[in-house]
Amino acid sequence: MSHRFPWVLIVVQISSEPSRHRVAVWRQLRRTGAVPVSPGVWTLPAGPAFEAGLDRAGQLCRRGGGVLAVMDAAPRDADSEAVLRDAFTAARVDEWAEFTADCGKFDAEIAKEIGKRKFTFAELEEEEQSLDRLRRWYRGLKKRDVLELPEARDAEQRLRVCVAALDHYSDLVYRAVHGPEVGEAGPLDIAETDRHV
Repeated sequence: MSHRFPWVLIVVQISSEPSRHRVAVWRQLRRTGAVPVSPGVWTLPAGPAFEAGLDRAGQLCRRGGGVLAVMDAAPRDADSEAVLRDAFTAARVDEWAEFTADCGKFDAEIAKEIGKRKFTFAELEEEEQSLDRLRRWYRGLKKRDVLELPEARDAEQRLRVCVAALDHYSDLVYRAVHGPEVGEAGPLDIAETDRHV
C-alpha cells in the first residue's frame, strides 16, 4: 500500500457509570470504522467517509455528559504511521473475512434448498432478504475501505457468486411453480448480475 493518509485520533472522555453511555459511544465508533490504539484512544483515517459517524459518536458522548475530542494526527515516521495503519487494517481484514464467511453460508444454504428441491416463493423471499442483508453489509464495509485492501476485491467476487446463486435458485423456483415455459431463461446475464452487487 503505497498511498498515505492523514489520520485522526479520537479521545473519549466519559464516565464509566452508567455504562450504557460509554458502550453506546464505543459501538458507534466501531460502526464508523474506528479502532482502539490504547485505552480511551481510537484512530481513523481522516476523510469525509467517516465524518457522519464521528458526529454521531460525539452526540452520544455529549448525551452521556462526556467529551469526544477529535484531533488531526501527523505521524513523524513510518513506524509511527504503521501503528495506526496496522490497527485499522487488521480491523478491516477481520470484517471482510467475516463477510466472506457469511457469503459462504449463503451459498451453502442455496445449495441445500436446491438439494432438497425446496422450490417455494416463501423460501425464495427469505433468501432474497438474506442477500439484501449481505449487500447492505458490503456497502457499509466498502465505504470504510479507504486503503483499498485486496480482501475487499475478494469479497466483491464472493458477493457476485451469491447474486448468481440466487438468480439460479429464482429460476428453479419459477420453473417449479409455473412450469418451464414461464421460467425459461437463457444463460445468466452477467451484466445484470453486476448491476445488483
